[in-house]
Amino acid sequence: MKLIGSKTEQDMRRQLMCSHDALFSQVPEAITKLRILQNKFPNLLTAYSLHWIPEQGEDIITYLINTDTVAIVETNRHDLNIEPIIETMMLSEYRIGLSKQDRIKLAVALELAQEVLRSIDK
Repeated sequence: MKLIGSKTEQDMRRQLMCSHDALFSQVPEAITKLRILQNKFPNLLTAYSLHWIPEQGEDIITYLINTDTVAIVETNRHDLNIEPIIETMMLSEYRIGLSKQDRIKLAVALELAQEVLRSIDK
């Protein structure tokens, strides 16, 4: 999907950057989420939260990992000792059936991830 710099894209960019910054911050909750991702994805360089579903006792968050993998992570909100459930899929599989809004969000997240990876390669 080609990005055009619309207000929707700009809003999503801000939201995604905030979620990225929060994940990589030193806040205890963020450290826990980041460790979960790093344990599953040792080559993790960047991650963006694409979708969040707060359930009664757990959080279900969909992350774009680097630029090629999507992870759906279910964590227990009340007991951190319960092992998280992590489902992974390739980006091509995740794209199937996305709404226009979700396709735009994914395209913005991919662009941001590519920028981060390019800055690391320099």
